[in-house]
Amino acid sequence: MGTFQIPETLKSNKGFLRRITAATAFGEGLDGYDLGAISVVLPIITQELGLSALMVGLIGASTLIGIFIGGPVVGYLTDRFGRRKLFTLDVVGFVILGLAQLFVANAVELLVVRLLLGMAIGAEYAIGPTMLAELSPSKGRGTRLSNLQVCWYVGFLLAVVLAYVMTSAGVPWRWILGTSALPAIVTLVLRYGLPESPRWLMSRDRVEEARRIVNQYLGGEQYFETEDLAGESAKVGHFRELFAPGMRSRTAFVSIFWACLVAPYFAIFTFAPLVFASLHLSDQRAGTIAANGVAALGAVAGMLVIERIGRRKLLIGCFWIMVVTLAVVGGWSAAPSLIVVVCFAGFSFFNAISGDLTGVYPSEIFPSELRSSGIGFAAAASRVGAAVGTFLLPVGVAHLGVGPTVLMGAAVCVVGAVVSHLWAPETTGQSLTKTGRAPALEVAPG
Repeated sequence: MGTFQIPETLKSNKGFLRRITAATAFGEGLDGYDLGAISVVLPIITQELGLSALMVGLIGASTLIGIFIGGPVVGYLTDRFGRRKLFTLDVVGFVILGLAQLFVANAVELLVVRLLLGMAIGAEYAIGPTMLAELSPSKGRGTRLSNLQVCWYVGFLLAVVLAYVMTSAGVPWRWILGTSALPAIVTLVLRYGLPESPRWLMSRDRVEEARRIVNQYLGGEQYFETEDLAGESAKVGHFRELFAPGMRSRTAFVSIFWACLVAPYFAIFTFAPLVFASLHLSDQRAGTIAANGVAALGAVAGMLVIERIGRRKLLIGCFWIMVVTLAVVGGWSAAPSLIVVVCFAGFSFFNAISGDLTGVYPSEIFPSELRSSGIGFAAAASRVGAAVGTFLLPVGVAHLGVGPTVLMGAAVCVVGAVVSHLWAPETTGQSLTKTGRAPALEVAPG
């Protein structure tokens, strides 16, 4: 009996999918790495440069501001001029800006570099998921896109651990921030020479080019037919179409659910000292690593179950679990430490599971000519949620107390659950042509 041989074309297709998944996920990891590094060294920078409270706030918020600008702008440019070039140029920006942090001489220069890095991160949010979704087959697409969130946490944890080790060894903060250029260079190597998205080419009526890429990288005619690339409309999208009838419910859905996931996330860290003490983690460093470790496990769990459970059920279920965990902690002022710990961990875990869908849903429910624009706009909206959580939390605690403030976080999760129940479609296993062209958000029962 002869030995079964896997066709070379199938091997090469799988190799290409692994490469594009890694090239995109590593880009998301750059965001986590960048934020993890600055979170550790910002107190050192504050002391060394004598930063005012205003400048500390601006540097801390610079990434959010940059994402708010970079996401929609680069998303529009990506829809207009193609995915491939911007997919590479964005990482070149990460390399240059990462190295630029080695040479900043004052607070203003650091603020400018951090703002530009935020714009690069916003660009990555718009470009990366689009590229990966459009080059992935329908089967397993959710798992591949979930890798983005997993790599974000891996990047964050790696940066935090390295930054703590390097600060303990007396390494200057500029060198710590500059290490972000190293994973960016690895990502750039992975992205070099990748092809254009065949779906974008189809939207520009460049059919022959799209077929050549599908034949070379994705499995040929069978893939072309199975993924219904012929159904792509040859048209140029305009940013205003995100708010047109039939499209604005999609834009509202991804923007609201993403913001509702991000905003209450910051509220739970009000309880960090109690949780860490209950776990005998008096060391803030160990506490930070442990809290984000739980979230990383949640992101991995979401990646493993997203294709089995489905997008809609997973998102709605996680929202309601988060409602319960925050409602218990916020409404039970005398809750035992163990209960607070369990709720804290449960919120982090399920928030990360549903966080996987921030890379999945926006990539699936917009048509190709608007995909990057839609994702970029939703990313910007989510950062409004992050800003609200960051800046209004201390005000709420000071005027209302911790319990009512956390209950407000639970209310935000209720909004996310209701919006998801009304508007979240089930897109598992469907081609992007179908998910992006449905006349309305088709809601599956349950």
